Amino acid sequence: MNAATLLLVALGGALGSVLRALAGVAVPAGRLPWATIAVNVTGSLLIGWLMARFTGLGENDLRVQGFWVVGVCGGFTTFSAFSWQTVAQLQRGAWGLALANVLLSVTLCLAATWLGWRLGR
Repeated sequence: MNAATLLLVALGGALGSVLRALAGVAVPAGRLPWATIAVNVTGSLLIGWLMARFTGLGENDLRVQGFWVVGVCGGFTTFSAFSWQTVAQLQRGAWGLALANVLLSVTLCLAATWLGWRLGR
């Protein structure tokens, strides 16, 4: 990956992070973290659409993909990357790997968050 592509990823990440912060302000919290849920669902929808559009890419298209997929979606929500990777496994017929990815990611990340919280107390 060259410097120009990395710069585009960084700019996209900044944009995605700002959009996530604005969503947190715009969507009121309730008993569930509605802003986070909305961001994760929107980001997952966006990364799925983008990955469907970015097939057979040339070098310039890879820069655009870096900006939107890695940068914007990555800054907006990492859940979108997890979702895309799981869908990609399902598309390859690797149902067991997809299930393992879901179970391991959710379980381990929840456990790590709890452990981090405990260690930080």
